[in-house]
Amino acid sequence: MKCTKFLAISLLLLSSFAIPIFCASNTTTTAPPPPPPQCGEAKVTGCHNRAEALKLKLVAIFAILVTSMIGICLPLFSRSVPSLQPDKNMFVLVKAFASGVILATGYMHVMPDSFDCLRSQCLPEKPWRKFPFTTFVAMLSALVTLMIDSFSMSYYKKCIADQSSSKDVKDGALESQHIGHGHRNLEAADDDDSAASQLLRYRVVAQVLEVGIVVHSVVIGLSMGATDNPCTIRPLVAALCFHQLFEGMGLGGCILQAEYGAKMKAIMVFFFSSTTPFGIALGIALSNVYSDDSPTALIVVGLLDACSAGLLNYMALVDLLASDFLGKKLQNSMMLQVWAYVAVLLGAGGMSLMAKWA
Repeated sequence: MKCTKFLAISLLLLSSFAIPIFCASNTTTTAPPPPPPQCGEAKVTGCHNRAEALKLKLVAIFAILVTSMIGICLPLFSRSVPSLQPDKNMFVLVKAFASGVILATGYMHVMPDSFDCLRSQCLPEKPWRKFPFTTFVAMLSALVTLMIDSFSMSYYKKCIADQSSSKDVKDGALESQHIGHGHRNLEAADDDDSAASQLLRYRVVAQVLEVGIVVHSVVIGLSMGATDNPCTIRPLVAALCFHQLFEGMGLGGCILQAEYGAKMKAIMVFFFSSTTPFGIALGIALSNVYSDDSPTALIVVGLLDACSAGLLNYMALVDLLASDFLGKKLQNSMMLQVWAYVAVLLGAGGMSLMAKWA
């Protein structure tokens, strides 16, 4: 009898603990989810002032256009300065600094923006927050950049080889009569081929790098042009001016090494300098219908940023930094190599610091 009473009391005590736990678990699992964010709607905050924001955007268009032109044109006019010739140490240090800026742009500015867009609460959880689309697209973008780099070099080398073989057949009789001169001609031809290959590489680097920068610049400008928050625009103007200045120096150095004609240089300067102001103007025109938080805008901007990040990261590490640091000039001078690393860290560090505002 006592055992029966003890068992009944034990069951009663256990049930008194189990019932609240069970109820709590049911309450936890059946709690209503938090309300979704207001996506695709205009946000009105305490700093919302459409007229003042428009004035700041117009100032930003002019300021960014001027600083972009200064940044990209500085290296192009450096031929008149003896210490900034492409074969001088100072040019190597300036280019290392600019390469660090481009590297930080990809990792610290473009890729985080893509993560923010593609993992936004305004997008459905499946598939956008279940799969790392940013890193996947950036990886594919880097591989496509490698393919473009590789195929263009292979095609051009094949063209050079075909031209050299046809030239050798035509000059065969002359070389047989002048053997010594023929050896010197072959050596000169080899030097010309290597110089032509290096020049092609510089041109591929300059063009592909500009594509990545232009895509990112349009996206930045569109976001600024669409907002009516002066508190957001003010720090962005200063940060983007510095951003475009240093990024332009990096691109300008690549254009200088590519040895383009005046027409091609002007086209590349125009596209780099005008894309961010164009993006701002486009954002102003679409401010009534464009929203940063709309699902379509988030997906498009996020994927474009991911593509740009993969391209910039590949170009900065492979075609700029690795190409210079593994080249003859830096490998033959340990001190110059140390100072070049310092320049890279300064460029990357300064650009990373700007990620706080832009």
